[in-house]
Amino acid sequence: MRFIWIALLVGGVVILSISSCATVPTEPLASGELRLLSIHAEKGDIRVNFPFVVNINFEADGKPEIRTACFSFSGDGPYCYKVMDVNYGSPGTIKVQVRAKNSGSQALESYVYYIQDRKIQPTNVVNCNIRVIP
Repeated sequence: MRFIWIALLVGGVVILSISSCATVPTEPLASGELRLLSIHAEKGDIRVNFPFVVNINFEADGKPEIRTACFSFSGDGPYCYKVMDVNYGSPGTIKVQVRAKNSGSQALESYVYYIQDRKIQPTNVVNCNIRVIP
């Protein structure tokens, strides 16, 4: 019986780790489209209620106007923030300063609002794991 529980637990961890990776569509970008590729927090300690910088990598058709970036911390949110800096490269980078409200391991998810064909559009969601200390 114990072996069955261990096998189920290990299987669950493997499935969660595979499904927790952000997947990005592989089809070509539409005209003016912005697609997020990955997200990561800059190095250093992340503390509750202290600002830290998040870098979001993206690809885009042209240079769409990026409005805001929204974040959820393990399902708490979304909290939307003004974008600090945008670098249109290959890939491009969006820098945003955010604050975590709770300590512990957090699944950080993000999406961005941008303008495409004079309409505000949301991007796909990307995620990473962070550790927030009190």
